Amino acid sequence: MAEAYIVEAVRTPVGRRGGGLPVVHPADLGARVLTALVERSGIDPAAVDDVVFGCLDTVGPQAGDSARTCWQAAVPLGLTERPFLGGTGRRVRYGDRPVNQFAGAETIAAQCGIGREEQEEFALRSHRRAIWAIDTGRFSRETVPCGQVTVDEAPRRDTSLEKMAALRPVLDGGTVTAACSSQVSDGAAALLLASERAVRDHGLRPRARVHHLSARGEDPIRMLAPVPATAHALKKTGLTLDAIDLVEIDEAFAPVVLAWPKETGADPGKVNVNGDAIALGHPLGAPGARLVTTLLHELERTGGRYDLKTMCEGGGQANVTIIERL
Repeated sequence: MAEAYIVEAVRTPVGRRGGGLPVVHPADLGARVLTALVERSGIDPAAVDDVVFGCLDTVGPQAGDSARTCWQAAVPLGLTERPFLGGTGRRVRYGDRPVNQFAGAETIAAQCGIGREEQEEFALRSHRRAIWAIDTGRFSRETVPCGQVTVDEAPRRDTSLEKMAALRPVLDGGTVTAACSSQVSDGAAALLLASERAVRDHGLRPRARVHHLSARGEDPIRMLAPVPATAHALKKTGLTLDAIDLVEIDEAFAPVVLAWPKETGADPGKVNVNGDAIALGHPLGAPGARLVTTLLHELERTGGRYDLKTMCEGGGQANVTIIERL
């Protein structure tokens, strides 16, 4: 299989809800990072073969990942006993259980023994790490201003455990609050990928190699697929977690990120060292590229070799990308 190299990676600052980016047209938002890729790499725009962007706004029976939903409704492995159901005005269900991300987060928290206090301490740490990264310029090289927004808007400098403790759980009797969940945000990120031949023909200087890319599924209700997805990636590559220098796990909900090292035995000190979606925000469709962009720049800053990115996806899936710094 042909090698894939990362030549450039860039993102806009992430704008908070009601902040400076909602007034920016989505086409202009995406164009900002694409322009930056061309400018930084020096590539001829006419040489670009394809542009792939993520954007998520489907609801009802088409919500989530339709390919995953169709697959689960079709294969004769017991899954047809619990098909996804939907309809106008109804929440998608898996058999008699609603497919609900907050319910999934609560299931993870209960099964892994993750209480509300641990989640809130993690959320506060995410804000503090993100603020520290902004103030020390760690995101400066990876971000390009967009409109009037020059830095990430979402981290809350005035948050505290006391303020978090005053919030009500999203679900009755639950432990997950808005403070322990990703923020609704705006933003864009893009990577310039090139084959070995394209690198040679266009005189490009790759910064990293895509060492591995795969995805795995789990129970759509529990939705902790980053665990089996990580195990699969390590088995396929022959790497161990000790060889991974940095890890980014999308902070959709605190229990997901807290459960991953508990289940895998990984060092939590390597995870989300500059904060993540709880503090920085979660612009739907963009987090995958945003996480890899942040990882690449941090890997270069620290001099590490491998980093691993994983995040949950619709229908109880997760992808894993391992990149190798060159």
